[in-house]
Amino acid sequence: MIYVFGLGNPGKEYEDTRHNTGRIILNHIAKMNDFSDWKNDIGLKALRSKGEIDGEKFDFINPETFMNNSGLSVSKIIDNSKKLKNLVVIYDDIDLPFGSIKISWNRSSGGHNGLESVIKKVKSQEFIRIRVGVCPVTPTGKTRKPKGEEAVVKFLLGKFKEEEIKELKKISKKMSEILVSFALYGKDKTMSEFN
Repeated sequence: MIYVFGLGNPGKEYEDTRHNTGRIILNHIAKMNDFSDWKNDIGLKALRSKGEIDGEKFDFINPETFMNNSGLSVSKIIDNSKKLKNLVVIYDDIDLPFGSIKISWNRSSGGHNGLESVIKKVKSQEFIRIRVGVCPVTPTGKTRKPKGEEAVVKFLLGKFKEEEIKELKKISKKMSEILVSFALYGKDKTMSEFN
């Protein structure tokens, strides 16, 4: 079983915001692979959907805690080293150009509060994380990151444009391939193929 967490904030007001990229992507992957309906797991404080992709079993979880407490839900499932090896966390990254994907393992949080919460609660950095770029780019392809903490927060809590949402759906197809590759071949082969 591969455990995939999509980080974000619960509630209507945060739907389609850049900070909810992990949740948005995970919802698209579940939909395109005909997973069962999302169920509210009250004990876990998360929405959960289980299913199979290409014969591999997946447990998709969207924490219903706020981003900064994402680790609470993760640690209730990831409670041993075997499960830790099968943990994948998907989240937004303002340092990457919009639409780009970067897979990493055993790295620091890079200042992402949701990921920092996960690392603290599972007491390890040794898990796969998939960062999805949300930073705007200029016509020449350079990133245009907002300046100052207030501007960054405002940008991350801002909603995606309609064309960006469509692009995230396309990214979700590639993300589904990444998850299957991880389940079948492990992290090293997956990282070398998709990074």
